[in-house]
Amino acid sequence: MAVKSLKILLYLTTILLVTGAVVITLLLNYDWNAARPFVNSKVSAMTGRVFAVDGNLKIQIVSGSRSEPGWQGYLTSLPLLRISADDVHISNPSWSHVGPEMAIAHRVVILLKPLELLSSKVDVIELDLDAPLLALEKRSDRSSWVLQDNGPSPWKVQIQRLGFTNGNVHFVDDTIQLDLHAQAVSIAGDPELVADPAHHTQPGRQFDLRFVLDGTYRHAPVSGSGKLGAILTLDNVGTVFPVMADMRFGANRITFNGAVTDPSAPSGIDVELTLGGTNLADLYPLTGVLLPDTAAYRTHGRLLGQKDHGNWNWTYQNFTGTVGSSDMAGSLAYLYRLPRSLLRGTVTSEQLRLEDLGPIVGAGGKNRPVASGAPAQPEGKVLPVEQFNTAEWGALDADVKFSGKHLIRTHDIPLENIITEIFLEDKVLRLAPLFFGMAGGDVTSNITLDGRKSPIDAQIKMAARKLQLRELFPRLESTHASLGEINGDAALTGHGNSVAAMLASSNGALTATVSQGSVSHYVLEAAGLNVANVLFVKLFGDRQVRLNCLISDFGVSQGVADVRRFVIDTDDAVVNVTGDIDLSRELLNLDLRLKSKGVRIFSLRTPLYARGSFDNPDVGPYKGPLAARAAAAIALAAVALPAAALATVSVGMAPAIDCPAELSKALQERRTEKSEQTAAPAKPVSAKEIQQSRTEK
Repeated sequence: MAVKSLKILLYLTTILLVTGAVVITLLLNYDWNAARPFVNSKVSAMTGRVFAVDGNLKIQIVSGSRSEPGWQGYLTSLPLLRISADDVHISNPSWSHVGPEMAIAHRVVILLKPLELLSSKVDVIELDLDAPLLALEKRSDRSSWVLQDNGPSPWKVQIQRLGFTNGNVHFVDDTIQLDLHAQAVSIAGDPELVADPAHHTQPGRQFDLRFVLDGTYRHAPVSGSGKLGAILTLDNVGTVFPVMADMRFGANRITFNGAVTDPSAPSGIDVELTLGGTNLADLYPLTGVLLPDTAAYRTHGRLLGQKDHGNWNWTYQNFTGTVGSSDMAGSLAYLYRLPRSLLRGTVTSEQLRLEDLGPIVGAGGKNRPVASGAPAQPEGKVLPVEQFNTAEWGALDADVKFSGKHLIRTHDIPLENIITEIFLEDKVLRLAPLFFGMAGGDVTSNITLDGRKSPIDAQIKMAARKLQLRELFPRLESTHASLGEINGDAALTGHGNSVAAMLASSNGALTATVSQGSVSHYVLEAAGLNVANVLFVKLFGDRQVRLNCLISDFGVSQGVADVRRFVIDTDDAVVNVTGDIDLSRELLNLDLRLKSKGVRIFSLRTPLYARGSFDNPDVGPYKGPLAARAAAAIALAAVALPAAALATVSVGMAPAIDCPAELSKALQERRTEKSEQTAAPAKPVSAKEIQQSRTEK
């Protein structure tokens, strides 16, 4: 029985060996070109596309390489099946507009495990494409590379590695308005081109291809060049694919060097990224992230992308850069969420110029290019008319903390130690709070712009404390020696799509007080036209006059700020101001009357006026009272020369002002005004934040 079983086993073994030898002989000697019509027909029927091998078709048995130790190594060293086909074509679906053929390859080489075919599995060790030409198209509901669905199949296909040499790709994605042409050429064998300078110490990280591309993205021209690997490892999770590129999107230049994780279905991106261009707003078509109109910019940092449940989250980590002459640094994260994505992070700056950020902060200038379709700043207008672009405020939400040491607006007072948190939620923009140092003091404000409404609803609440008079007006030479602290409050509401429109429709109140200090004697005497004292000061120098108090209170209605009370009390004089300021037409209409507290010799004192526009104010004495006083002096001179001096003598009769009582009253009125305002209360800056900003200063 045992002998009979042994004979059967030997018989079967002989049959298998003979059969295998016959199969191998056929594989090695059969002219597979005769089978091309059959292969073309079967593949065309399976894919629903026209498939053709027009060149040589060949199947070979090749030895495997022992890539693993132990018994697993014997499995990897088993013979492999090598299929090569020349001049291969597969057509595009009829709906595609990128060309009749989806893929053309000079040669396709497939290396697979033949034993896996017995279990209905196609295990491709490597798929090599020589000089491929691809034309791919994606629409919202379909993609050209998705082949015919023939229902469930017992066959499973797995590709471990995809390699390619010189080739061309035309890719169109209607969903993001992308149309790209790319050409790749092999750089294998050139050590300088193959080396990856950013990752040269990591094994397997080298470049094999150099590419150039051009096209359009969201109607903006795209061009670029770079290097990438030629072998995509598709079977191991966590594998990386090196890539380096220098590209231009419209007026923006983008360079990056890094790696893509799991390139067959990208799950991670880690690249060193440099961005540069003429305007940050130009990046919106590329990124979908809302950014303001700015001056020229350049940033460099690390871009990290992570795919989560089919959606990408991005982090621009530890970036540094410039916008115009402003510097910026920080980290920003773009997080996908519904109904709007979120931009979150921190940004710091050593020196920030408002004109570099443009109209988003109301800093548009005559010398800065105006965005297409935006109105130019009219001649003679001071308040910015450039409009906020709220159409895209709903693109995302934001929560960004900003701090800066110096903020400069051209020809105006620099701001220091800025701290703010920018919130954008459902088209409502809030700066809560906005804190900064100014003129030796501090300003805290809360600003809300509701972009859901057209025109925008605006609210501002502001408190200024301990502003120094001499620093507040640095361009006035006569105030260089002036002292005094100014405290003020503002609470305004308005509507409009520009700073000018918001102020033109504003309602609310403005108050300011100066509790103590001194003011230039020359300023008061010049205002009072006391010629003798002006000459005395010019000859022998200025001196300081004690400022007992300043109290001002404006009521704002429909853009007109009426002076409810404005009085200045010094040891020498009392100044009363009446009138209004029209924010809508940018016009001044103020009267200033100064009453001396003592005798002035040779005085042509007369009320002053401030008229004209903000851009070209007209300040001077009323000519009627001045002419009457001059005429009286001339008439008295005709009678007796000494009598003429009587017309120029001013005897001060100004009543004394109880400054402590008036300041207390103004403070109480300010508190009452606060409780009646509908604007949201300003969120106070913590003592720790203020102390920290002053320490940095």
